[in-house]
Amino acid sequence: MLEVASLGSGSTGNATLVRSAKTTVLIDCGFTLKETLKRMASLGVAPSDLSAVLISHEHGDHVKGIGPLSRKFGVPIYLTHGTFRRLKDDRLLSYELFHAHAPFTLGDLEIDPFPTPHDAAESCQFVVRKDKVSFVVATDMGVCPPFVLSKLAGVNGMLIECNYDDDMLRNGPYPPSLQHRIRGNFGHLGNLQAGPVVRAVDHPALECILLGHLSEKNNTEQCALDAVLASVSTNPERVEVLKPHTASRWYAITGKAVAGDAEATV
Repeated sequence: MLEVASLGSGSTGNATLVRSAKTTVLIDCGFTLKETLKRMASLGVAPSDLSAVLISHEHGDHVKGIGPLSRKFGVPIYLTHGTFRRLKDDRLLSYELFHAHAPFTLGDLEIDPFPTPHDAAESCQFVVRKDKVSFVVATDMGVCPPFVLSKLAGVNGMLIECNYDDDMLRNGPYPPSLQHRIRGNFGHLGNLQAGPVVRAVDHPALECILLGHLSEKNNTEQCALDAVLASVSTNPERVEVLKPHTASRWYAITGKAVAGDAEATV
């Protein structure tokens, strides 16, 4: 079994906890150290519980707290070579560089990183597995190409990006250049893109669908929820929207909903 919780997901900061009975990892740390510790404590997690922090890319809403967290508590930071080179704060007490095509293990967890199309130096995301149970983070990418879609196939839980609503972005406060960046192939997934991705990889053992990285200016929870629910044929209670400013509850991902050996067809 895996347990997953968000410390917050949105344009202002992102961080996701994934744990087994023996190992806890934090995927990204986009909040100040004070806020990170506060939200972790609300979920019953202390810095000493962390086996590692996995970093997807160098943008501030994903790395704001890693330097202080590393220096104060010595938590190992795992990141790609490209991400490390672009860090504004690279004074890390302990770090490991990995290749985005090479799986590795942390305790009893298998970490399977994969490259993602985003306007960062060497952006990636992660599938986390414990035995046959898996969870994937799929945010911060302008499109979802076949290679990424293959990583999402068969997972038991996912955090999928729903960054913007098309109409809200078009009519919102952002200048055309920023709108173009967000909509571009190296920007972010919008609601209308996320829905088909979920439909493509949905299967009987997909227990948990978390919608994250919503823009506070260009999206609403209801818009994101409606777009994804329109693509989900069964069990709409699986779908929840993550909040940007508060931690979520813990989500248990058991893998027990499997009907035979069903997997998604990509």
